[in-house]
Amino acid sequence: MKNRRLGFTMLEMMAVVAVIAILATLSLPSYFDRIVRDQVKAALPLADIAKQPIAASWLAVQAFPVDNASAGLPPADKIVGNYVSAVTVDNGAIQITFGNRANHAIAGKILTLRPAVVTDAPIVPVAWVCGYAEAPDKMTLNGANRTNIPESLLPIECRAMKP
Repeated sequence: MKNRRLGFTMLEMMAVVAVIAILATLSLPSYFDRIVRDQVKAALPLADIAKQPIAASWLAVQAFPVDNASAGLPPADKIVGNYVSAVTVDNGAIQITFGNRANHAIAGKILTLRPAVVTDAPIVPVAWVCGYAEAPDKMTLNGANRTNIPESLLPIECRAMKP
């Protein structure tokens, strides 16, 4: 009578562990990038504080506020959140500086939201363009883009369109 053993050999177990380790190594960078993109997305609503006065200024006088004070906002370092250490108005553009509990990959970096307008039709609402994205058709972007976050770490709506 044969003596049969049920179960796996040590070699089979090591092969399975090796495959799992390789798959984990491949998926880890994309998971890290996703965490950073989620932090950037979570910070975007904080800019809504500045969007309203900037859009109102454009509608009223067809000009953008030059800084937080002229937009009627508190100083930049007083507009903070979990991942944001400052929100600055700079000639109509909103500069979001990451800090506080932000991932080290974006801590100290800036994401810019720029207003896009139809210059000869101020009644058209201001559209907001994030990061490296282009302006919508027939609209002009205003303010400097100071975004210095790598494009791969930005949400898709903040990236440049690739042909």
